Amino acid sequence: MSSLSDAIAKAGNPVDMLRNSAIGMYVYPVVAPEFTNWRDEQRAWRESAVLFDQSHHMDELIVEGPDAEAFLAHVGINGFANFDLARAKHFVPVTPAGHVIGDMIIFREREDKFILVGRAPTANWTKFQAAIGSWKVRLIHDPRSDSRPDGERVLRTHYRFQIQGPDAPKIFEVMNGGPVPDIKFFHVDWINIGSKKVQALRHGMSGAPGLEVWGPYKDKAYIQSVIMESAEKAGVNLVRCGSRAYSTNTLESGWIPSPLPGIYTGDGMMQEYRDYLGADAYEAVGSIGGSYVSDNIADYYVNPFELGYGFYIGWKKDDFIGKDALAKMKDGPNRKKVTFEWNKDDVLKVIASGFEDGTPYKWIDFPQPNYASSSADMVMQGDKMVGMSMFNGYSFNERCMLSLGVVDESVQEGDVLTMKWGEPDDTGKTSTETHKQAEIRVRVSPTPYSREAREGYAADSWRAKG
Repeated sequence: MSSLSDAIAKAGNPVDMLRNSAIGMYVYPVVAPEFTNWRDEQRAWRESAVLFDQSHHMDELIVEGPDAEAFLAHVGINGFANFDLARAKHFVPVTPAGHVIGDMIIFREREDKFILVGRAPTANWTKFQAAIGSWKVRLIHDPRSDSRPDGERVLRTHYRFQIQGPDAPKIFEVMNGGPVPDIKFFHVDWINIGSKKVQALRHGMSGAPGLEVWGPYKDKAYIQSVIMESAEKAGVNLVRCGSRAYSTNTLESGWIPSPLPGIYTGDGMMQEYRDYLGADAYEAVGSIGGSYVSDNIADYYVNPFELGYGFYIGWKKDDFIGKDALAKMKDGPNRKKVTFEWNKDDVLKVIASGFEDGTPYKWIDFPQPNYASSSADMVMQGDKMVGMSMFNGYSFNERCMLSLGVVDESVQEGDVLTMKWGEPDDTGKTSTETHKQAEIRVRVSPTPYSREAREGYAADSWRAKG
């Protein structure tokens, strides 16, 4: 069986492999693109209430056994000292060199059982660590649904819904048959949804009040119907959110969802990992898009401090992967996470080029113009590259294009920089058309960008750290 190492060797280097990936557009599977229209679906999480169906686009990994806590504490940077039952954390593993691999939300269901939910890179790395170690753990992996199931029946272990927005509490009270427990941020409790007792996480992806609920997939249709009926009884306009709008909520709340996994370099364990991963793994078939092109794949990597995750590193743990490297990075220099607000006139210039003769600028799709698994657009201050735009989209709530990324420490909020939009050359990506590059002015803005998110999240929320 071919491995990631084989795929890199065939391409010549990982940058060429990823920049020329023919995987196509990133797909949020199964869920309809729109239930009403993406503008109203975005408005709902700010003005009324929205229902996100999160059942299909994330991997789920169950880790259980006598060593489950010790194993996960070794794999992730997080401190586990205060990780009690009925709590959740934002779980982040790094390589021995300190580069972020990915992230997942981790739930503690029992003393010896955890559930991790998120993108594939963290699930793959965790499985590898279990395979090469001698931990007393059992792992059960439920990969995300197929991007293009072509009519085949899709089944998952669990359904997963999130209800959020200013009117969401009214829905919770009706579907619970009375007031719901006062659940603290990122804590879990049991509530009623009709005849079912389900677990609920206090969360809110765009900063508004919200609960995430989950249970056996066979109950999905019943749970959804009770949620919708409860909203009607509560007099709340609960809007179902399609896949087009779903991914844009993070622009207002400040989470960068798809940094490039830092696994393409390094000897020893890292070489073994690239041999372990198949040539069909996410890390092998994913893509890099954007104006930034470097021969060194490590130039695309980020570390936890740059993404705002440094404040919950469990320094008191005896050992965890990457601890020594992170200790050296801690005092910098490190880039910082920001929001880029795109200049309206420059965006309109790019769009107008699609109505003119000649080669247009790279098209900006609405509401989500990302055309690769991981994005890297150059952000310039004069002739100097001072940052990288990594995830972008349009917010109807804010009436502007936004992107999330990292900038040098010297860059200040309010600075106006220039982002290079579009690729400098043709690649094998099927998600890009023939185009020319554009320069788009971007204003460095707070993260989270949404005032509701900045004020609504807990003071120690990782989304607000940069």
